[in-house]
Amino acid sequence: MRKLVYGMNVSLDGYIAAPGDDLGWGSQSQSDELFQFWLDQERAIGLFLYGRKLWEVMSSHWPTGDQQPGATPAQIEFARNWRDTPKVVFSSTVDKVDWNARVFTGDAVAEIARLKAEDGEPMRVGGATLAGAAMRAGLVDEYEIVTHPALVGGGKPYFAAVDSWVNLDLVETRTFPGGVLLTRYQTRR
Repeated sequence: MRKLVYGMNVSLDGYIAAPGDDLGWGSQSQSDELFQFWLDQERAIGLFLYGRKLWEVMSSHWPTGDQQPGATPAQIEFARNWRDTPKVVFSSTVDKVDWNARVFTGDAVAEIARLKAEDGEPMRVGGATLAGAAMRAGLVDEYEIVTHPALVGGGKPYFAAVDSWVNLDLVETRTFPGGVLLTRYQTRR
């Protein structure tokens, strides 16, 4: 059985995107060390699961991220890893994808459960709506919360409402330059 990880950058008040889907608040506390952390995490993932909005953000930059002026070695490797890693985009409105991706238009929870039941490397779910559905279905095994020192006042919350308590075990904490804090939890089964 594959492990399902939900990890994203989060504002201190719990949002992955500010109003208007603004992600700029996180760039102010980015560091090379934090970027390297994300690269190391992504290298361990065998399949990315994206909702439409996160797919649009990722696919607008990372296919050519290694060709951008001033790209760091870690950004170059991140772009290459992103292109090479298989991806499933869960959407009823996206018609065509590229870069080792496929579109799935059916029942997202059933498909994630099916993929999770397979043998293979861990999967990462991204995007608040898709991750929320996986959370409610009890499919998320691990939460990586990278909290940035910013209050955005609203937007897309990291956590979706769940139907019942989910008990977690703290696995790791780590600080990064700029006051960024990683907390990693595993779902207690």
